[in-house]
Amino acid sequence: MKIKTKTLPYEEVCKLPGYPHRPPRKPSAFFRALMRAAGVSDLKNARFSYKTERMDELGAGPYLILMNHSSFIDLEIAEQVFRREPFCIVCTSDGFVGKEWLMRSLGCIPTNKFVTDVSLIADMRHALQDEHCSVLLYPEASYSFDGCATPLPRKLGVMLKRLDVPVVGVLTEGAFTRDPLYNCLQKRDVPVSATVRGLLTRDEVREKTVEELDAVLDAMYTFDGFRWQAEHGVETKEPFRADGLHRILYKCAHCGAEGETEGKGTRFVCRHCGKEYEMDTLGRLHAVSGETEFSHIPDWYAWERSEVRRELEAGTYRLDTEVDIGMLVDFKAIYMVGSGRLVHDSNGFTLDGCGGALHFERPAKQCYSLYADYYWYELGDIICIGDLETQYYCFPTGNVPVAKARLATEELYRLLREKRGRTVKKP
Repeated sequence: MKIKTKTLPYEEVCKLPGYPHRPPRKPSAFFRALMRAAGVSDLKNARFSYKTERMDELGAGPYLILMNHSSFIDLEIAEQVFRREPFCIVCTSDGFVGKEWLMRSLGCIPTNKFVTDVSLIADMRHALQDEHCSVLLYPEASYSFDGCATPLPRKLGVMLKRLDVPVVGVLTEGAFTRDPLYNCLQKRDVPVSATVRGLLTRDEVREKTVEELDAVLDAMYTFDGFRWQAEHGVETKEPFRADGLHRILYKCAHCGAEGETEGKGTRFVCRHCGKEYEMDTLGRLHAVSGETEFSHIPDWYAWERSEVRRELEAGTYRLDTEVDIGMLVDFKAIYMVGSGRLVHDSNGFTLDGCGGALHFERPAKQCYSLYADYYWYELGDIICIGDLETQYYCFPTGNVPVAKARLATEELYRLLREKRGRTVKKP
């Protein structure tokens, strides 16, 4: 999937009017039918199946539907499972670029990732109460990098209370294994299933405290795609299964070098020290010679997280890279405005560029996670920062592990919360 881009000077982009706010509308039955038809082949190839639990206890909708996020098939799954239930979809604003009319027709609600958007609650309430539509939300806001749950914003329970509707939880298995984000959009032959559970009745939403509601969501978002694969004996025999693995395993567990690892075919190697691993058909790593530091990939990723935290605590963490800059200000295009420099340290993000005309700061205390992506719309790896008015899509020109920036963002936010005496759930 690609996205429309247009090259314009930064000053001209700043003069463009932003996209007007429009309340969501009930999705078109015609376009939903087309979407389901488009997903039939993909779901058939994935041998998709699902089961329901406790749904009869929820009563009539509309519902708030919460779903984990692993790959594009998630949306096809939702359309199949809730084919008789009109629902709106909360999605990233860049998904509207070049196709706003279609996204509106599908009932999509745009929002900027990891930015406080008070109008989003109003839009969701409009869909639920005025349009009598359920609302599908991916609370993680981004695809999982390592097949495990990504941090959820605190006090989601407040949102549940304001919406005051029954809550459905959809948890998929196999979706990550079939099409992990790091694997360069190459699909594997893996069956995909889902459990559709009545998570909270309306009475339960009203009776439970915000903290208790958050605990229910935290319990749902406890999964591990790699562990599921190994425990269920789901083999990925494709010869490209390790392609792109360096996007998450950017730091060598043997020598500590960063940016020197490479996943290709079925092998994972560090160019700095020469340590090499074989990725087996169950998604586990085995050193070709010597010790296997981590056979379970999420354990390696968790180690990288601890290494980033150590840097933050020591005051040595710093990302400083040249970037090409794209901007989202309306739904007509991503405007490529030139080059600049992106810095991330204990203070947060600072972006300067376009001959000194652009300066943007995003404090660390405002970022509980980061919109980072691999091969974004087939353009390249990105780090995206911004606010309600503008999003800046930063494409590092060097060998920069965007996964490290995401880990650093999450750990820095956690450290700041801990200093203020507040608890943050660990991934």
